[in-house]
Amino acid sequence: MALALGRPKNPLWLHAALIGFTLLTIYPVLWVLALAFSGQQSVGLVDLPKDPSFLERLRGVVPWPAHVSARNFIDVMTEQPFGRWLLNSVIVSTMTTVLGVFLACTAAYAFSRFRFPGRDEGMLAFLVSQMFPGTLMLIPLFIIIVKWLGLGNNFLGLVIVYATTAIPFCVWMMKGYFDTIPIDIEESARIDGASPQTIFFRIILPLAKPAIAITALFSFMTAWNEFILASVFMESEANYTAPVGLRFFVGGFSSQWGFFAAGSVIVSLPVVILFMYLQKYLVSGLTAGSVK
Repeated sequence: MALALGRPKNPLWLHAALIGFTLLTIYPVLWVLALAFSGQQSVGLVDLPKDPSFLERLRGVVPWPAHVSARNFIDVMTEQPFGRWLLNSVIVSTMTTVLGVFLACTAAYAFSRFRFPGRDEGMLAFLVSQMFPGTLMLIPLFIIIVKWLGLGNNFLGLVIVYATTAIPFCVWMMKGYFDTIPIDIEESARIDGASPQTIFFRIILPLAKPAIAITALFSFMTAWNEFILASVFMESEANYTAPVGLRFFVGGFSSQWGFFAAGSVIVSLPVVILFMYLQKYLVSGLTAGSVK
């Protein structure tokens, strides 16, 4: 009787609503995929007659190309400098991820385990820095990177900016995870004669793999998807990143929507692959086995 009362009487409306919201969410993505595989540059995938009927109009809004072709993907990688821009994004994102993860792990471990003057104020400063939008820091960052350091139109300057932007969030997340690791593990390692470096690199970091995976993913996505800062700091076309390069496919005089859609799909693939690879670390609880 209790089980019967606990069940929803008619869950069909709930499933219908979920299916509707799902279709509404993936509809733009389906249009991008259809346009990328259409082999053409115009947005309209179907040529409608002069006085289309209802079914013909309905066919015009269905994201399905009349002819499936990989021509846009081939042309965007061979006839356009998109391959160079993609390589630039890989270089910048990889350097940002390595630098951001290293600095976030060391800083978060210090804030988690050590007690020193300014500790609480430092964490509060990290939190306050997240309250300001990125465009607000554009002019100060431009003055520091370009005018003072002379790193304009340079990958190193872009990496410094991206790592600085991602570190506050990563430190907060890593500190919270380090707090959950029992300090008894470190004390036992000290009794066995392990040095602080050995404890950090061979004990703490392996236990913090789930948090490191999230930190690496966030740092990579920050650098991979960013557009505004890269468009300001990168002046030469050869140093453009992929998001900045996609802008030139759609302009005021010509619109190459097929190249834009194909490039968008290519840019999305590394993030999807990285997320699927790191997913096994996001759901694993490594500290339970270590305590035992």
